[in-house]
Amino acid sequence: MKVVSLHHEEKKLIEQAMTNNRHAQHQLYSRFAPKMLGVCRQYIKDLQQAEDVMITGFMKVFTNLSSFEHKGSFEGWIRRIMINECISFIRVKKDVKFMDDESFAEDSHNSIESQLSLDDLQFLIDNLPEGYKMVFNLYVIEGYKHQEIAKMLGITEGTSKSQLSRAREVLQTQIQKLKNYSYGTE
Repeated sequence: MKVVSLHHEEKKLIEQAMTNNRHAQHQLYSRFAPKMLGVCRQYIKDLQQAEDVMITGFMKVFTNLSSFEHKGSFEGWIRRIMINECISFIRVKKDVKFMDDESFAEDSHNSIESQLSLDDLQFLIDNLPEGYKMVFNLYVIEGYKHQEIAKMLGITEGTSKSQLSRAREVLQTQIQKLKNYSYGTE
């Protein structure tokens, strides 16, 4: 019964926010901003820039609330807006290059070492080239398929697969270096 009332409360907040009710907009922002900052931070290394992109994303959320059809999760709808904002920001601010290499190694889906902290993993992902990082985040973190990623980024499906494969290779190399360092073999 509680789930129904929470959904009803969210729907009511959305409807109020559509009428430019600042209190309702603030409540929605307060509820979703921490998660959405995390989403933006996955794509944008600098925290202040990630926060700026998130705020711009929320401006689009509030401007386009009437296009939310209540067919899926509201959080998922906001998340998609944030991801698109991040991609737009990276395209404008940085020279993202995708290698048009249709060849790629099939992924072995090795699990990332459990002994690495989330901060270590985020650091490694942050230091990937922008093209690798975007494809890696969209595929591994967000769960998009290569066809969807290709369409979002304006690249071929093969390029998406290649970028993911190369990102994983770089991450595996960096993880191995960290392991060697921690074991004193490097």
